[in-house]
Amino acid sequence: MRRSDHGDASVEAVLVVPVLLFLIMVVVQAGLWFHGKQVVTAAAQEGVQAGRLDGANAATGEEQARRFVQRISPSIARTATVHASRDAERTSVVVTGAVQPVLPGVSLTVVGRADAPTERFREDR
Repeated sequence: MRRSDHGDASVEAVLVVPVLLFLIMVVVQAGLWFHGKQVVTAAAQEGVQAGRLDGANAATGEEQARRFVQRISPSIARTATVHASRDAERTSVVVTGAVQPVLPGVSLTVVGRADAPTERFREDR
């Protein structure tokens, strides 16, 4: 007896297509996570550069980082929190935000940190 091949392609497609769609969604989610990580890290660096200047303060750094995130990624800006600190020696900014989910039930948070020496005027001696 010879077996018929009718319908084998349909069965294979039903089994393979969901797996391929899931893998594509995982790749897209990973890309969004990577982009979000780059955005919050760049925002933290922008905030540090603004907040470390002579005459600036931590609020200046927070505002600059917040504006950067809003300009580059409005989806992350909706959930972004910015915390800056500054003392006589160091200025640091931490930006946290949530990445837009593509996969159901996946919640990814990205954190960007930056710190630098605080600028200050020193008289020549």
